[in-house]
Amino acid sequence: MNLNSPLFDKIRSKPAAEEVRPDNEPRCQHMGCARKGEFKAPKGRDHEGQFFRFCLDHVREYNSTYNYFAGMSDAALQSYQKDALTGHRPTWNVGVNGSVPPDSKLDAASLLRARLERLRRAREASATAASRRTVGKAALKALESLGLDETADKDTIRARFKELAKRLHPDLNEGDRSREDKLRAIIDAYNYLKSVGLA
Repeated sequence: MNLNSPLFDKIRSKPAAEEVRPDNEPRCQHMGCARKGEFKAPKGRDHEGQFFRFCLDHVREYNSTYNYFAGMSDAALQSYQKDALTGHRPTWNVGVNGSVPPDSKLDAASLLRARLERLRRAREASATAASRRTVGKAALKALESLGLDETADKDTIRARFKELAKRLHPDLNEGDRSREDKLRAIIDAYNYLKSVGLA
């Protein structure tokens, strides 16, 4: 973006403060000096982006006495230096997120206990949510055929399937095929539970 464009002349809030000689050269702004003002010198903290124009001798004199922090108290200077560490952008303490009022005077141990308690509650909530998983009707029916409810985990389902398969398999029951239909139902239920990721 070209800030020297004539389009910006109409929207500038302050006119340029440079005095221009008839031959289009800026004049030194030091009192009583008529030389060319070739060098820029900042006007100060409250006039960011504005400059005086001085000749070489007067710009040297001005720069030797220039102090950006002139007029600031020690507290204001320290505050400015602290804000300069973050580029004068607002910052927040990590992990607090407004859970502790900023005016409260808690020590580090109290803050740590409060954080640990929040973490414990969050873990309990996620464990409760995981145990309350939603099981569809078909999965619930498959779990019931294995003799389990919706809170059973993968290891419990596998162990129950192995136990029932051993109990009902004809080869382990001296060739008795009377419970073969029940075995088929258990195998189908277990295969369905595996397909939906519950076993």
